[in-house]
Amino acid sequence: MNNFCIITNIDKDCDYKTTKLIQEYLISKGKRCFISTEPSTVGTSDDKIDVSWITDDTDCVIVLGGDGTIIRAATDLYTKEIPLLGINLGTLGFLAEIEKQDIIPAIDSLLEEDIQIQKRMMLYGNVSRNNQTMYEDYALNDIVISRSGFSRIICVSVYVNDILVDTYHGDGVIIATPTGSTGYNLSAGGPVAAPSSNVMMITPICPHTMSQRSVLVSSDDEITILIDKSKKTQKEEAIATFDGRMGMELETGDEIRIKRAEKVTKLIKINQKSFYEILRSKLR
Repeated sequence: MNNFCIITNIDKDCDYKTTKLIQEYLISKGKRCFISTEPSTVGTSDDKIDVSWITDDTDCVIVLGGDGTIIRAATDLYTKEIPLLGINLGTLGFLAEIEKQDIIPAIDSLLEEDIQIQKRMMLYGNVSRNNQTMYEDYALNDIVISRSGFSRIICVSVYVNDILVDTYHGDGVIIATPTGSTGYNLSAGGPVAAPSSNVMMITPICPHTMSQRSVLVSSDDEITILIDKSKKTQKEEAIATFDGRMGMELETGDEIRIKRAEKVTKLIKINQKSFYEILRSKLR
């Protein structure tokens, strides 16, 4: 690897001390390294990272921040398929497995190509209204349909390959990848899946019945969510979010089709700890 780019969450490295340390170290090894020109867009809920400056000959993008920064970079770099190395300046760090004190040894392993590249499944979601596409996007973690009205429940019908699975009354539903299983899905009582699993998780959010639980389906399946009306006098108030980013406001009758994306996110793994070791240490 010879050409590197760094995307930094400015809230986690406000003085660029760690960012410049990595850049200077790579340059000292005869490598090219550029720093993101618009770091202020990283870590916000609405704006996207400007990836237009990242050239096609880039061998690796080093992402400094937390898991949220890596998820944002993965989505915005979807078309480029450049391997990402996450350096954890946040808290949990399931994806950003390299800790701050291990940066230089990790960079050395990267330069020596003593690494593994994991391919993580992504989701593609299409929101339609009256058979017209209104919004579409990708997600590494999850696509969430949730209520937007204060103290109201929503009603959603979930289909797999056009066969009804269940109708949920509650705060919404999460469609998660194995990567996203340790995020919102886990907080909502959903299962944890190994990153290499070929599954998608359907997890209701605060369902108004104790019998409704998560459902695992194949990554080859297509999930359809239909926004139903929960009360005759109520216009449904719901929103679709992609990896925590606002997608669009939803109305009764809107349809969201979700399936596995054609491309994957490539994550560079240097740490020799297994997923289960990381899971055990992070969830203590």
